[in-house]
Amino acid sequence: MAQWTERAELLFKKEGLEKLKNSNVLIVGVGGVGSFAAEFIARAGVGKMTIVDGDVVDITNINRQLPALHSTVGVSKIDVVGDRLMDINPELQLTKIKEFLSPERAFEIVTNDFDYVMDCIDSVTPKLNLIIASKRKKIKIISSMGAGGKMEAAKVKVSDISKTKNCYLAKAIKRRLKEVKIDKGVKAVYSSEIQDTSSLRMTDGKNFKKSFYGTNSYMPGLFGLHAAETVIRYLLKKEGHN
Repeated sequence: MAQWTERAELLFKKEGLEKLKNSNVLIVGVGGVGSFAAEFIARAGVGKMTIVDGDVVDITNINRQLPALHSTVGVSKIDVVGDRLMDINPELQLTKIKEFLSPERAFEIVTNDFDYVMDCIDSVTPKLNLIIASKRKKIKIISSMGAGGKMEAAKVKVSDISKTKNCYLAKAIKRRLKEVKIDKGVKAVYSSEIQDTSSLRMTDGKNFKKSFYGTNSYMPGLFGLHAAETVIRYLLKKEGHN
């Protein structure tokens, strides 16, 4: 094992590290939630990752996103995050897909090659399609609900999407999933804190995004951490990795 994984090996054991090295994770969206999720997945020693994002760093991202610095404004998020992941693990087999996830592409990108899909998209339609594609293809998925308008770290948790509460994004997703006969069986990261509706702003609706809430520095990263924990612990327990 490489020297940089020494501490992980003490905790995961040699066979655990092997399982992670032989795992393949898809992360869609590398903004506030996804950039931290990708970081933790890479640092755990997962050997193969695909990251998907079509956005560039905006100055308003600096308060909460790992790739966002004054020096990276205007640069593609996937390039900043991708370079960072390769610097963490030079042996990582990384695929970068630089695009916003259109409905039809969700069904192409999700394949049986992946052990887990991490949905870190912040707009309803692409998120919905990614969940549906993963469910149809029987690939494990964890979906990040709304981190905006929230302040209390202790109220963030992972549960089945059917058990989420006090989250407008989760409510919209659950309603749309019900229309395609999916009412449970999707893991979700969410906060049970009531959203601060005074922090809502409407947008021009491009890239499937109609509105957003104010966000702080730590909530998106915390959502990414909970998602990464769920995936890493699943991969460590998974039987029959080649």
